[in-house]
Amino acid sequence: QVQVVESGGGLVQPGGSLRLSCAASGSIYRIYHMAWYRQAPGKQRELVAGIFWSSESTNYADSVKGRFTISRDKAKNTVDLQMNSLKPEDTAVYYCYSRLTGFATLMPNEYWGQGTQVTVSS
Repeated sequence: QVQVVESGGGLVQPGGSLRLSCAASGSIYRIYHMAWYRQAPGKQRELVAGIFWSSESTNYADSVKGRFTISRDKAKNTVDLQMNSLKPEDTAVYYCYSRLTGFATLMPNEYWGQGTQVTVSS
């Protein structure tokens, strides 16, 4: 059984920082890609940042470039999102996503975390 679990959300003032963490656990054979998405009320879920596991290549939404940094720990199967200079428009539920192959299926599948709330407000 594979699980993806986020942590680190909360309330922060504009201009502040938060760090989100996500851990993929269980019988994992190989991870290909992990990413952070977010969904604000009344809006579609959007990609915030992603990282390819082997190359460590990253990509970011234009709205967060220069403010957010995604990083991964290959040994721990974790991915972090460092969010700086937060704005009210960053308020959303943030979801961790992983594309990986587990030993149970030996086929690539997509997994989502349960989401963590980030609120940027004074």
